[in-house]
Amino acid sequence: MKRRTTSIVGALVLALAALGFYWLLMPQPILVETAEVVTSRFQDTVEEDGRTRVRDRYLVSAPLSGRIQRLTLKAGDTVRTGQKLATITPPVSPLLDPRVRLELEAQVGAAEAAVEETASLHEQAKVLLAQASADLERTRELVKRNVSAAAQLEREEFLFRSTERQTDAAERRWHAATHLLEQARAALNSADNPEVSESFPVSSPIDGRVLRVMQESETIVAQAAPLLELGDPGDLEIAVDVLTTDAARIREGDKVIIERWGGPTDLHGAVRRVEPSGFTKVSALGVEEQRVWVIVDITSPRETWASLGDGYRVEVKIVVDENDQAIVVPIGALFRRGDAWSVFVVEAGRVHLREIEVARLSARVAAVAQGVRPGEIVVVYPPASLAEGSEVKLQ
Repeated sequence: MKRRTTSIVGALVLALAALGFYWLLMPQPILVETAEVVTSRFQDTVEEDGRTRVRDRYLVSAPLSGRIQRLTLKAGDTVRTGQKLATITPPVSPLLDPRVRLELEAQVGAAEAAVEETASLHEQAKVLLAQASADLERTRELVKRNVSAAAQLEREEFLFRSTERQTDAAERRWHAATHLLEQARAALNSADNPEVSESFPVSSPIDGRVLRVMQESETIVAQAAPLLELGDPGDLEIAVDVLTTDAARIREGDKVIIERWGGPTDLHGAVRRVEPSGFTKVSALGVEEQRVWVIVDITSPRETWASLGDGYRVEVKIVVDENDQAIVVPIGALFRRGDAWSVFVVEAGRVHLREIEVARLSARVAAVAQGVRPGEIVVVYPPASLAEGSEVKLQ
């Protein structure tokens, strides 16, 4: 009896060991993530980060060189057309060293002497002119009496005209010397009295707000130096740089969804312009990319995005294609086998390889023309060990 019991226990142990060994060798179900094929709206979108900017910006610059007084305006202040933004005055004359001051004083003395000299020459010319005039009148009387010859009269007339011109020239030289004296005195006076009375106001060209203040402190500015930037923050547009391959699919008027801008709801917009010229941009990974600027107008009511300002970051989705009744599959379920797209379809706990025809691809989902039906279950992100007929376990 004891021997029979031992045999039965040994047989049970061998059976359990064989069963455990078989269980270890038996293929285990693969844990997979799945999604259902559904019929829903499909949107093929181009998603990029954008930046808001004022549509019309006005850069106010210095119309002339001079000293600008400290600006009282700050970024965000409201301005009106014609309002004085800044005041420019002539720069203060530099300090004079003794040598320069002596030179200016010497120039004043020389100018005074020149005035006295030209005034004397002018007086001399007037005396000679009076003498020539008297001689001419006397000769005319003598010619009338046939006492003097006609040739003498011609010589006297010529002498009178010559003296008259010399007198005019002496008067002009005297005036010129007077102006030079005034110029020399003004140079010396401006050095001694640096006070400035003349000023030039810089006015606002628009009704709007101050966006930036480039020059706030009082200083000397050159002509065309930037002072302020003005604009209307209520008139915003969004600039988005997209890859040229995506820009080729974007058309003016395409619908735009504006997300993550800081408000409670998404905003709507429309593509106003796709710029015709691209540019090179280096990505965060160091790859050179060709990109194009796309300009978007915000079409949502102004009161819904009143807190949005100039230079804010937003995320935009540009809708390049849309279908209200499309068979949609998550993009993670698709993989390539040769030249065709394929998916794994789950049926009765096992997967079956299915080749599909993709109509459109977006960043998250794909619109399928044929190959799967709504309601079927597909594997998302299939592992490399998955094959035709593999048993799976759903997460």
